[in-house]
Amino acid sequence: MANDSLASKQISPADLKTVLEALKLIDTILKPNLIALTPDERRKKAKMGDKTMPFVEKVTEYVISNPEFVPSFMDVETFLANFKNVSELTQIFRPMEQLVSMMNDTILNNGSESYVSSLQYYASTKEGNKGNAAGAKPIFEDLKKRFESFKPKKKD
Repeated sequence: MANDSLASKQISPADLKTVLEALKLIDTILKPNLIALTPDERRKKAKMGDKTMPFVEKVTEYVISNPEFVPSFMDVETFLANFKNVSELTQIFRPMEQLVSMMNDTILNNGSESYVSSLQYYASTKEGNKGNAAGAKPIFEDLKKRFESFKPKKKD
């Protein structure tokens, strides 16, 4: 759904600066408490999604109210701390995820419109070059590089 009014929705330089500063603050606060997993590590981990969250929440309640069923090898403090961390980070993650989704859509939309306009300009310089319009050739020659594919040199 293209929206012509999107072009008029620009982030002011002051707002951009404020957002970047806020992101830096968020990064400073959160990064020491976050980890980065390799793709292989991510693949091997058991996943806790929306359906699993209530189950784990119930288990935390049972672990506290009925500790006699806690296996001897289970570290209850770590278990409870991990779940608390998941709950807190999820409160931050969900609104951020919505913002990222909307940012992706806006970037996609504005990028698409920018690219289409660029193609129209390129086509105009191409026509100008064919008609020997003054100044069209160097612009066309520069822009056409985008569409040239690399052809490997043949070995003798």
